[in-house]
Amino acid sequence: MKSSLGDRMFNIINILFLALVTIVTFFPLYYVFIVSFTDPVEYLQKSFILFPEKWSLDSYKYLLSTKAFPNSLGVSAYLAVVGTALSLIVTAALSYTLSRKRLRGRQLILLLILLTILFSPGIIPNYMVVRQFGLINSLWSLIIPALASGWNVILMKGFFDSVPVELEESAQIDGCNDLSIWFKIILPLSLPSLAAFGLFYAVGYWNQFFNALIYITDASKWPIQVMLQNMLLNANNTDLQADVLTVAPPAETLKMAAVIVATVPILLVYPFLQKHFAKGAMVGSVKG
Repeated sequence: MKSSLGDRMFNIINILFLALVTIVTFFPLYYVFIVSFTDPVEYLQKSFILFPEKWSLDSYKYLLSTKAFPNSLGVSAYLAVVGTALSLIVTAALSYTLSRKRLRGRQLILLLILLTILFSPGIIPNYMVVRQFGLINSLWSLIIPALASGWNVILMKGFFDSVPVELEESAQIDGCNDLSIWFKIILPLSLPSLAAFGLFYAVGYWNQFFNALIYITDASKWPIQVMLQNMLLNANNTDLQADVLTVAPPAETLKMAAVIVATVPILLVYPFLQKHFAKGAMVGSVKG
């Protein structure tokens, strides 16, 4: 079909608008990336840089040669790996249990979970609970309170509701108990949903900030986001003392390098999980 003049004009305006939105969205990321790799001398000589004449890794070398910054990266990695694994186990187990109609009190438990979504106890009650369990200044204070999200439990329960009961019945006939059915049948079928929720949990644990400010007082246990916030507030970076470079690069290049280091790891996780999003959970599991 031949498009009219109005359609062509609309397409041109739409493309130009989306291109403008793309530039506005990605330019800050581009600028942060460029500044982080700019030579410190060139950065001090210029007020604005779109493309550096001389590239440099001094900012990254300085950050990684300190003790505090790599330690905070390790803390965030620990939270992301351990926290995500435990959250997926708890969420999947609770969701699958609630999806089975033979569970007594299932509706009451679902109602209680729904109440946690609608009503939040607030900062002070959460802090009192964490303190009562002796988790203050412990990394477990950032994992245990966030083990399961009520919203994620309900969404995953909807997925488990679609699993045919015939799968369990056939497995029981073959001699499998409930735990074997969950590990050998249900979880393999749940890889797409586990990948999606795992990414959500990993991003949440990697970006732990507010709870870390409240519960963690030891600077050696700060996750990367708290360390980054501390760097952004302290222009002179007095808390970072490098072992390799005696002269610190400009504060702005250090900040940009810290932002890149804090952002790239979680971005690299997505390509490895992307293939699971498009897979059907029940493909090939039941034959007609």
